[in-house]
Amino acid sequence: MVPIAFAYGGWQTATFVAGEMRDPRRDLSRGLLLGVAAVVGLYLAVNLACLRVLGPAGLDATTTPASDVMRIALGERGAQWIAAGIAISTLGFLSQSMLTGPRVYYAMARDGLFFESVGKLSRRSRAPVVAIVLQGLAAIAIACSGTYGEILNFAITVDFIFFGVTAASLFILRHRQVGSETAIYRVPGHPFTTILFVLSCAGIVGSAIIAAPGNSAIALCIMLAALPVYYYWSRFRRAHS
Repeated sequence: MVPIAFAYGGWQTATFVAGEMRDPRRDLSRGLLLGVAAVVGLYLAVNLACLRVLGPAGLDATTTPASDVMRIALGERGAQWIAAGIAISTLGFLSQSMLTGPRVYYAMARDGLFFESVGKLSRRSRAPVVAIVLQGLAAIAIACSGTYGEILNFAITVDFIFFGVTAASLFILRHRQVGSETAIYRVPGHPFTTILFVLSCAGIVGSAIIAAPGNSAIALCIMLAALPVYYYWSRFRRAHS
């Protein structure tokens, strides 16, 4: 489930730029629903094609199913074309990660929870250059820290903890809004869909911990190390407010 969960991930980064949308209440939800639905449809179509061409046994025996399918359909040139397409797609994913992640550091700095310089914008491009450079350095350090599988386990363990906690926070937020005049965003199936999502996240995190307890422990320690950092910056902000 870890690679599968990672394959369907990435939707959450759209929320990082919600503050720059003209109407995030309407456009963010529509963008997420349409984007995720398109990805699900595309992935299911690719899996169906791989199963029809290679069969379950052939699909299980290969680590490059897309190239194998295209090689059968269009020869060696087809395998080269799909490999080039996958490489371009990978660059696209890395590009959006490099451009959305720094928005978090930028927002933290603007809220007084990180170094002030990280919240500065370039006068020429109006982009958070310092935050982007910081993201790049962090990415280099992570890329050099272990194998692809180990890094993937780090990411999924921490990602799905926060996915689940974020969804669970809806119950608290809605409880606080009972009787208030603040408009509550209506979600079909809530609270059952929300509970299902939280349990799914817990299951994926649990499976990642069971499959790779050492890597998961490192990821959890890195995550928990942020607590004293947050505590320090919170006190620093209050002291200078």
